[in-house]
Amino acid sequence: MKIEGSHEIPAPRQQVWDAFLDPERLRQALPGCEKLEALGPDEYKATMKVGVAAVKGTFEGKVRLSDKQPPTSYRMAVEGSGGPGFIRGDAVMTLADAAGGGTTISYSADVQVGGLIAGVGQRMLGGVTRMMADQFFNRMTEILAQ
Repeated sequence: MKIEGSHEIPAPRQQVWDAFLDPERLRQALPGCEKLEALGPDEYKATMKVGVAAVKGTFEGKVRLSDKQPPTSYRMAVEGSGGPGFIRGDAVMTLADAAGGGTTISYSADVQVGGLIAGVGQRMLGGVTRMMADQFFNRMTEILAQ
C-alpha cells in the first residue's frame, strides 16, 4: 500500500528536523506510542497500541533512520508485530522551506500489513493510516509551538 502526503508546520526547517529526530518528541507525537527507546544511533525500539475497526492490539517493533541529509530528508524503515499481525514500512520524509517561514514535510511510504489487521481491507487501512499521519503532524505542530 502506497501512502503519500504533505503537511505544513509553522516552524523553521532546522527546528522541525531536530524535533523529528528527538525520540521523546516523537513518542509524544506518534498516536498510540507507549515507548520509544534508543537502541543505538538512528535505531529505536517502539511499543504502540493500534486499533483498526474491531482489530486492536499492541505492537512491538523497530524504527531505523537512514540516508539522512540534514535538514532536508531522511528514510525511515519501520517493522513491528503483535497479536493483530505485522506491519512493515519504508518512508522517505522531505523537509522544505514553506512560504511564511514554516516547513513543508512531504512523505512517501510503502507499507505492508499482514495477519488479522490486513483483513479489514486496504481502503479502511488507507483511511486510518492517513488519519494517524494527520494526528501525528498536528501533535508535532503543538509540541513545536510550546
